[in-house]
Amino acid sequence: MSGGVPFPIPWERGINAGVTTDMQAPRPAQRLRLTFSKSGPARYISHLDLARALERSLNRAGLPVAYSQGFNRRPRLSLAAALPLGYTSAAEVADVWLTEPVAVEVFQERLAARLAPGLGLLAVEETPLAAPSAQGQLVGAAYEVAFPEGVDAVALREAVAGVLAAGRLMRDRHRAKDTRPQPFDLRPLILAMRVADDDDGPRLYLELAHSPTATGRPDDVLSALGLDPLAAHVHRVALRFAG
Repeated sequence: MSGGVPFPIPWERGINAGVTTDMQAPRPAQRLRLTFSKSGPARYISHLDLARALERSLNRAGLPVAYSQGFNRRPRLSLAAALPLGYTSAAEVADVWLTEPVAVEVFQERLAARLAPGLGLLAVEETPLAAPSAQGQLVGAAYEVAFPEGVDAVALREAVAGVLAAGRLMRDRHRAKDTRPQPFDLRPLILAMRVADDDDGPRLYLELAHSPTATGRPDDVLSALGLDPLAAHVHRVALRFAG
């Protein structure tokens, strides 16, 4: 045979030459926004493990979850905000995309029956497919802080007043992959803070900025107040979204 190539070389036709429309993941047909609680044993589930637990629950419920494209396909699921280990919440938010529409009531009933212990489905609502991500729209979060070991109410109020009166509140934040501390001003991240009396002692209520670029953390606030974050029970009660 002469030096000509007797058949087309696969890579000459492009990297996607063998991909057909039948092999592509179906396009999403519906997007639902879930609001769920996290308590009990689930309070010690990491952010990554929480996403995996939700994925498994969706699969066990037999819901038509859409998957991403590519070789490492993943369920189309997006959590609005990470919740630190040990915190509980009544306001976690996640978006899930489906390949075919499912009635909200049916979706809620099927998923609620398959959630891991400590997770509770509170609400499900439809969201436009092209709407901005929940994470991108997040602007703040509200927390309720209890002190199981007790705290002096007068001293707590004085500490709160001092923090709110501060013009700047410089703190250091340490990242896992960076040994150098990252200085930041905590004060503008505290949107509101107050103390309320309760039968079990005073409680601290916080409104903190929470966005992809600026996030206030309850443990930073507690440290600024002279309190041990590990001695407090932090409960997220709301996430605030733009618009």
